[in-house]
Amino acid sequence: MGIVERLRAIGPGAMVAAAFIGPGTVTTASVTGAQFGYALIWTIAFSVVATIVLQEMSARLGLVTREGLGEALRNRFDNQILQYVSVALVVSAIGIGTAAYETGNILGGAAGLETVTGIPASLWGPLMGFIAGALLWTGKYELIERALVALVAIMGISFLIDAILIGPDIGAIATGFVPTVPEGSAFLITGLVGTTVVGYNLFLHASSVQERWAGPEDLGECRTDTIASIVVGGLITLSIMITAAAAFPVGTEISDVGTMAEQLEPVAGTYAKIFFSIGLFAAGFTSATTAPLAGAYATAGALGWDDDLSSTKFRAVWMTILGVGVVFSAVGFSPVQAILFAQVANGVLLPIIALFLILVMNDSAKLGNYVNTTAQNVLGGLVTLIVVWLGIRSLLSLAGVF
Repeated sequence: MGIVERLRAIGPGAMVAAAFIGPGTVTTASVTGAQFGYALIWTIAFSVVATIVLQEMSARLGLVTREGLGEALRNRFDNQILQYVSVALVVSAIGIGTAAYETGNILGGAAGLETVTGIPASLWGPLMGFIAGALLWTGKYELIERALVALVAIMGISFLIDAILIGPDIGAIATGFVPTVPEGSAFLITGLVGTTVVGYNLFLHASSVQERWAGPEDLGECRTDTIASIVVGGLITLSIMITAAAAFPVGTEISDVGTMAEQLEPVAGTYAKIFFSIGLFAAGFTSATTAPLAGAYATAGALGWDDDLSSTKFRAVWMTILGVGVVFSAVGFSPVQAILFAQVANGVLLPIIALFLILVMNDSAKLGNYVNTTAQNVLGGLVTLIVVWLGIRSLLSLAGVF
């Protein structure tokens, strides 16, 4: 496959990247870079590997079985009680979770537009919600995918230019790939993992690959799309952290993600501020679109509903999630604290969803020769164990044990 053909294969994986590079990523990476410099770059590298491992499983599940992850979990158990538990987990953790994320997505994107235009974020938020809703309402997967791929490209270019303009310390960047856990960093480490390895993306990916490819014969293209898109997403996150680390003295606290753009201006000039703000808007809009879509796929699959983008129940789910985000953002919650909390909550819930995924991926009756290999199970298990430990450590850190 040539370079052009590989680029044409980019699609569902880019939607996953569009989903995890939201204002949560921008906020968490900026806060981490400002507080701990380059020391936690290794966390991004781990998150990228972990995301590739789990998202490849999710994509393979959807491509081979033509089922979404929610549907696969619902059908996995003969015991009715276990079925109810799995459905309740999906609907609560994913449906409610995406609604919580949606507030931060809209607030973050609106903050970026406010910095560029001077028009209050309170006016941009509802407009962003309306445009995202109009895009989803078309029910045309290809149009949604193309729009998100384009915005990911804009986002990547914006944040990469910022990282170059700021003039980072290359040697310090290299040192940051060596794992260290500075005192007080456990909460942010969990947040960085949580903002990249996102539970609802596992549901989004399993369903979206079915819209793009016909079956297992396309697994090669699907894997190319997954790996390339997630690596690009990781590089964007890395650019954001590097920008904050280079712009501020270690220990700086950022209380407002919109202010982050303003603070860059005296350090790297007006262009840095503009590029950061454009990137923040793109991050907010892409996630404001993919979070409701993921929540709808997950909920519809778990409850056995039609997952057609134009179906009434499917639309009702994403409209509810989007509506909650618009209303809550209008109330004026602090975006930084809301987003950080959502990232950490995802880091705690993710292991449960990952265990479900690994269990399903070992079902030979469903997957035949495409079940997990021993190596894939070991990698998936290691990722899950590390995520569990990070979640526990974060909770213990908040309780004052560490």
